[in-house]
Amino acid sequence: MKQFKYIAMVLLAITGSKVFAQTAADNNYIKVITERSNKIVTAAGITDSVKFKKVRDIVAAQYSDLNTIYDARKNKVNDIKTQMPDDKAGANAKIALIDSDVVKQVKVLHTSYINKLNKQLSADEVDKIKDGMTYRIYPITYTAYQDEIPNLTDEQKGKIKGWLLEARENAIDAESAEKKHAWFGKFKGRINNYLSAQGYDMKKEGEEWQKRIKERQAAKQ
Repeated sequence: MKQFKYIAMVLLAITGSKVFAQTAADNNYIKVITERSNKIVTAAGITDSVKFKKVRDIVAAQYSDLNTIYDARKNKVNDIKTQMPDDKAGANAKIALIDSDVVKQVKVLHTSYINKLNKQLSADEVDKIKDGMTYRIYPITYTAYQDEIPNLTDEQKGKIKGWLLEARENAIDAESAEKKHAWFGKFKGRINNYLSAQGYDMKKEGEEWQKRIKERQAAKQ
């Protein structure tokens, strides 16, 4: 009887430590996404304290909901790989179904998220929130293209802007910084191919751009 009681106490201690560790991890994650959301909303220039808190909570909840979706995907994929170690094709087929479902979930979440932001903010403020969630890659890259190729036509600028905005819309939902950058990398490849087809020698344009940048830097010294 004493032995069973001792085992029960050990199991309770182990379980309790796991719960404590999980709670600590959850609390730390909430702190991280809240601080991140604070910075994003601050950078968007939202000064009204009531609106600030509402928007910060909306942004933080979006990070949390995305994390829940991607964590669930990760666990399901790990289970499949564990259960089907010798059937790679079968495992990949099941993983593809999971990924398809994740895409649907993220799409629904994205629409809901943008609608919530639109109810609280102006279009310009929503744009700034989106830029904050994607490290301002869109405005930086769009400015860089115009600086690299000063004689871009309005039509070409419109194409570039449209593709970068599409990249940003996808990057908002990406699960990591690496994957956010990857979305922009994908669309930058599309932009470069387009500009090449328009008659620009992108290698030459890039080299001349770097020369101009060095000349500007030298002039400031």
